[in-house]
Amino acid sequence: MVAAIIATVVGLLLLVVALVYYAVWRAAIRSRPPEPSLDEYPSVTVIRPIKGLDWGVEGNLKAALEDEYPGSVETFFVFDSKDEPALPLARKAVEAHRDEPGRRTARILFCGEPPPGRTGKLNAMIRGLSDASGTLVAFCDSDVRTGPHALTRLVDTLCRESDTGSAFAPVVVTSKIRTFGDAGYALLLNGLYGPVTAAVAERNGYKLPFIMGQFMVLTRGAIKRIGGLSSLEGQLVDDMYLGARVRSVGLNNRVSSHRVSILQQGMTMKDFWGLYTRWITFSRSGLPGWGFRMHAAMPVALYWVALILAVVSLFNGWWLAALVNALSPAAVTWIYANLHHAFGGQRLGPIHRWAALFVLLLAPVIFVVSHIKRQVSWRGHVYELDSGARLNSVSKSMKEQEGS
Repeated sequence: MVAAIIATVVGLLLLVVALVYYAVWRAAIRSRPPEPSLDEYPSVTVIRPIKGLDWGVEGNLKAALEDEYPGSVETFFVFDSKDEPALPLARKAVEAHRDEPGRRTARILFCGEPPPGRTGKLNAMIRGLSDASGTLVAFCDSDVRTGPHALTRLVDTLCRESDTGSAFAPVVVTSKIRTFGDAGYALLLNGLYGPVTAAVAERNGYKLPFIMGQFMVLTRGAIKRIGGLSSLEGQLVDDMYLGARVRSVGLNNRVSSHRVSILQQGMTMKDFWGLYTRWITFSRSGLPGWGFRMHAAMPVALYWVALILAVVSLFNGWWLAALVNALSPAAVTWIYANLHHAFGGQRLGPIHRWAALFVLLLAPVIFVVSHIKRQVSWRGHVYELDSGARLNSVSKSMKEQEGS
């Protein structure tokens, strides 16, 4: 009887903690007022590495050249080679851009295959930086669709304080969900990573010790002080490490109030498994300290502790304890689905709402796999990792590997 009472009380406490987390995250993702506009805007070079063929890439390319930034902008689309499938679309976008009088410049660059110890993204970033003429340098992933004011808001954030070395925009999955893989991806980003980032950033005055680099802008001074982009070599998660380097030289990474969209549709379960494993691997080597990790892992831990207690209670015939402990897994599943929509994602249909349960049940398996597997496939490259989830070397491209 005493054990049953203890199990019931623990179940109630777990439910309360889960609801407190929901309240904190829900409050953190509310709209923030934009930063004050600048009197004069510095020139910016926007470097966009492109590998493979993202869903919606044609619209992303078009949007990249329709930004209403008040200052001068040059945009570089950087490819590994002339064999890339998105290259014709980029050329088309650049040509259309040139036909508009008064618009700013856009170019296509090639960087070649990355050398050992360097990711494909970092290789493209270094190549773009070598030709950049802007006072500020921005980097944007190819699956991000920026709105007309995204760059302006990002530069407002960067230039707000003199101790800021970088600023980055939070990202939200806004595309329509068609598959379970799409739902899992959206729930991870909109229901977990986005709210956690918002909550931790709010607690720290919208400054973080790392960068989530889907869309980021840096000062030339910050890049110089960290020893240049080549100082990021050997890192799998170069954008998070970039933020850690910026922080280590006494500068801050600030989070913009303006979210930008990531588009993803038609993701298979195999694709989602690979993405989920990569993200857990990224968190191991990319996130400095335990603050962010613990914040993100707590609801998952609550889910599993309560689920195990519910099963144990049911086995022992403690019906009230089993019912109370079953409430926490149900609550955490509901929390992720509702945060996804509150953060800006499209509503999940009745079937896709079950993806939240799937994500939570998979978490321990993915965690173990990410520690055992020493190889990550990411955007056409296969990376060999050491025990700390950092690069040992970069193997052949996936095309070369399949042919060997």
